[in-house]
Amino acid sequence: MGSWGTLGPALLSLTGVALGAGGSLFGQYLVSRASTRQLEVQESAAHRAQLKDAVLKFVSLALQVEKAALTRSDGGGTAADPALGQLLDDLWLAQAEIDLAARSEPLRGATYRYAFSLAEAARGETTDAFALRGPQVQFMDAAYADMWPGHRRADGEPATPQ
Repeated sequence: MGSWGTLGPALLSLTGVALGAGGSLFGQYLVSRASTRQLEVQESAAHRAQLKDAVLKFVSLALQVEKAALTRSDGGGTAADPALGQLLDDLWLAQAEIDLAARSEPLRGATYRYAFSLAEAARGETTDAFALRGPQVQFMDAAYADMWPGHRRADGEPATPQ
């Protein structure tokens, strides 16, 4: 049996190797975790950018449809206005784009309901601009919730510092 003089350095060396290997594995775990988190953040930012573009396109078309429909209902156009028909086609395509890009069902539903309300206005079934505000607000709330899950949309009140 060896003495402490020969066994001690061997055990200390072995302990050093074990601690080094453990530290190395722990370091790799931390780097892997940070990389995964960074990838999630990048994917979330890419989704937000894609969805933001689709939402802005939809909102732009929605405003054009609303303006054309309400102008027509005031006597400014015919029932079969081809420009309004093209705007509606573009609106439904923009709705489908959001339907494909959205992560949440509430956004898909709100987008459809808003587009449907605008189509009713274009057909002359709705002539009140205020009737479109409910679906519009629901759409914007759902879009915000889909782009920034877990964050509450500001309601216009000044924020109080915490």
